Amino acid sequence: MRENRVRVRITHPFSKVSIELPKFAVAGTLGECFRAVNGGVRPRPNRYRPRCLMLLPMRVTDEDNTTGRVTLAEVATQAGVSLSTVSKVLNGRSDVSAATRTRVEQLLENHGYRRRAATSSHAPLIELVFPELESVWAMELIRGVENVAKQHKASVVLSESGDRHAPGREWIEGVLQRRPLGVVLVFSSLPDKVKRQLRSRAVPFVIIDPAGDPEADVPSVGSANWAGGMAATRHLTELGHRRIAIITGPTDMMCSLARLDGFRSAMTMAGLETDERLVRYGDFHVQGGFEQAMDLLTLPDRPTAIFAGSDLQALGVLEAARRQGLSVPEDLSVVGYDDVPLAQWSSPPLTTVHQPLRQMAEEAARMLLQPAEADRPALRMELATRLVVRQSSATPSA
Repeated sequence: MRENRVRVRITHPFSKVSIELPKFAVAGTLGECFRAVNGGVRPRPNRYRPRCLMLLPMRVTDEDNTTGRVTLAEVATQAGVSLSTVSKVLNGRSDVSAATRTRVEQLLENHGYRRRAATSSHAPLIELVFPELESVWAMELIRGVENVAKQHKASVVLSESGDRHAPGREWIEGVLQRRPLGVVLVFSSLPDKVKRQLRSRAVPFVIIDPAGDPEADVPSVGSANWAGGMAATRHLTELGHRRIAIITGPTDMMCSLARLDGFRSAMTMAGLETDERLVRYGDFHVQGGFEQAMDLLTLPDRPTAIFAGSDLQALGVLEAARRQGLSVPEDLSVVGYDDVPLAQWSSPPLTTVHQPLRQMAEEAARMLLQPAEADRPALRMELATRLVVRQSSATPSA
């Protein structure tokens, strides 16, 4: 029976005693600890026990312990924080300051605390995050991620961040709890704090078509937006158009600006000046394209062609032309961007720039499941775009 007992030291502000307790009961026999500290007198449960707990804090240590392993409570004391804060750091919670997190993580590492290996604790899920799920091209991205997920016997979880630049705090806490195989973010950038949290839980991430210039440590997949913008505009100049308008996307998105730069380059190559009155910024949606096109088509010297930065905006342009009594392509040529399935069924079928959305999503999922080696920089993959000529573009009428 001796091997089942262990000597423990019970310390409180006014005395230091040692008693021998059953080893299996060290963590749970507070009653024996109280009796030892108080001279063998059992405290009355409802009157004295709470006072002992609050005013006589105890520290129980195993004198036979030769491993040097400290408790989480001791880590909290060394870090100058509460035990709950240490727990938050271990669980990847976001409501801990960066300085405190670094201090606690260093102490945990020094004392040998390690998280479980990622291969045994990840859920078989890939999380796909959109700023919004209303866009028709979202389906192409979903199909692409699903194609790769099925090969790895994983499922796809969809979430909506509501912000095209960075997911919110509630989202990151949910991801840390779900522990997916990885996260694919659409039109998003990641703050340093979020990147640290994901990496601390070994959750890889990839950004598709990043809203800003991706940092070197962020894997991303995009398309050749500048080349796509140039191809669309060159097609119109080669048809003979001279007054060409563009309705691109938001000014704070890299893909919008790249397509606009391609437009300007093609105009310059054709020996044409860009009329800034014909440069408009939309939101990639039908309504935004419609409103901008209505304004453009009521100008005294209206454009003979409009390059829309998305197929949805191009559909808005087609509706604006119809309301203005203009025929496409006889009176107005229209070129879109994305080549979503709906583009070939519009009236007339839409000339557009094909963006390989499904392939972009497949490559992003592969990058998650086959991450780059630690000593290599994160990947930036850019896929080619191509012009698809249909029936919405033609030579300008006399």
